This record gives sequence, C-alpha cells and structure tokens, in this order.
Amino acid sequence: MANLLEFKNYSMGFRDDNGDVYNLLDKVSFTIEEGKALGIVGESGCGKSMTSLSIMQLLPEAAVVQGGEINYKGENLINRTKKSMESVRGKEISMIFQEPMTSLNPVLTIGFQISEVLKKHYPKMSKEEIKKRAFQQLEMVGISNPEKRMLQYPHEFSGGMRQRVMIAMAMICGPSLLIADEPTTALDVTIQAQVLDLMQKLKDKGSLMLITHNLGVVAEICDEVVVMYAGRVVEKGTLEDIFENPIHPYTKGLMASMPTLSSSKDELYTIPGNVPIIKNFSKGCRFSERCRIAGEKCPNCEPPLVQIGDKHYVQCFKAGKGGVNFD
Repeated sequence: MANLLEFKNYSMGFRDDNGDVYNLLDKVSFTIEEGKALGIVGESGCGKSMTSLSIMQLLPEAAVVQGGEINYKGENLINRTKKSMESVRGKEISMIFQEPMTSLNPVLTIGFQISEVLKKHYPKMSKEEIKKRAFQQLEMVGISNPEKRMLQYPHEFSGGMRQRVMIAMAMICGPSLLIADEPTTALDVTIQAQVLDLMQKLKDKGSLMLITHNLGVVAEICDEVVVMYAGRVVEKGTLEDIFENPIHPYTKGLMASMPTLSSSKDELYTIPGNVPIIKNFSKGCRFSERCRIAGEKCPNCEPPLVQIGDKHYVQCFKAGKGGVNFD
C-alpha cells in the first residue's frame, strides 16, 4: 500500500530571545499509508502537536525548521510557500484542534463558519449547493435539525456538539488526510465514546493521524503507533507490536500506567520525573534521566534506531534485533 504522508529525518527547533536555536523535533521519521490510521502518543511536551502543526505549516514564529522532509503524495510540503499551503489546508489535509470553543469564532454563526471552508476551496459553488453540503455534514456527525443549528452560535452548543462541528468542518471537502489533535480531551466519558465512534466511521473515508496521550483511544482506532518522547520517535510499529511487545522503557512505562479491569489503584505504575524542558534535553537518550535501566553511555550518546520486527523500530541501547536485554 502506498504512503500518503512520510516524515523523513525531520528536525525543528525554537529560537529564543538571544537568537539561540534549541532542537525539539529531532530526526522524526514515520509514514502513514493510504487508508490507515496512525496514532502518535506521549506525554504533554513530547512534540506531538508540533509534529502536526509542521504538516500544516502553522508553526509559531519562533520555530526553525532544521532539516528533513515532510512528503505528502510525494511532494515535500516544506518547499511550499505559505500562500500555496492555503490550497492544501482544509481540502487535502484537514485538522481537528484540541479546543473546539477556542477554534470556533464566537461572533459568527455555525453555518457561516462551515460554509466558509467550501467558499474558500470551491469559489464557483452555488449558495444552494453550499447550504446543502453543510446540512449533510452536520447530519453526518450526528447533529439534528441542521436548519436551526446553522443559525446558532458556538456558545449555544455543548462541548461535544462543538467538537462535532469541528469534525464536520474538517471533513466537508473530503480530505485525504485528517489530523485529530486530542479530539476527546475536554469531553466527558459519554461524549468521548460518541466522538470516537464517529472517528471510527470517518477512518473509512481516508487516512487518519490521531494525536493523543490516551492509549485506550489508540487501541480503539489505530493501525500503527508512534511513541514520542521529548521530540524523538523512541518506538514505532503496528498496534500489535506496541501493545503486545513494547520494547522501549518509556513505552513499557506508558503501558504499565494504563488501568485495567484487573488492576487496583495501588498497582498502577507511574513514570518518575517529568518531561524535560527543551533547554535541558540530554545530548544522548532524552529519556535517560527517568529510565530505570539507563547505563553510563545513555545520557551522553544518542541511541541507534534498531529494527525489531517488520515494522517495529526502537531507539534504545538495550534493544537488540529479535529481542531486548535489560540485564
């Protein structure tokens, strides 16, 4: 199956007030196949959202692309101008952001905001067709009485309904790739389940890149998984590889911290420490300060990316082909 999107040794950092550049995303490499769903997991501050914003070219002004490629259908998006990216965003690649309330304009109706996407990418489309498509999208995401809802404002919608509106806007042009950045974070458990069910259905319409810290969500939707820590891909593979045979100590820690039906509160594992700030990244393995099996060279030397299986890769000195040695 062909690759729709490919990150190839992509690096990006931030320039501080003194002009010094600190590396965040370091030689990030992974692919998303056509019709597949990829989950990117890790704690807050691991670079997940910056990875998605790099695709959309929506990085902050202080961001500096340091090298590598982001290839979409064989074209390096980094070479596109900001103006030419406008024809890609929302049409070829769409994104659902974390906070639907801050993503929607509070002084414009829902109908205006949904229609605006079609007007931008299909300027010759008639008003009647735009209205019809908008109605269809709202109904598709489970919002009833679209005629009434189109005239309402974001504050008249619940959190779950606002997220559905964001999904409708993202999908209205039929993009090849949908990026969902923590789509269920601000929602209660019942609404989360409804949104996840909707995401599962949307997966059949194209490729999906799901960014989350919730491994349960990944297990429900994704085909492949990328585990990020402090701007590096520390492990990647199929869903089965990551959930049934985690190799990297960080991945193992994430898995151990997941509650199960058989676990009690006292049994849940907690990874010690916190994700370091960008200025304090280790020059070697960035997880070494929190790792229970780190050796002498771990903080000083960058570990190699080792292939464990067909699609299973791990960045760890302790990982060896065919298995792992924690002795």
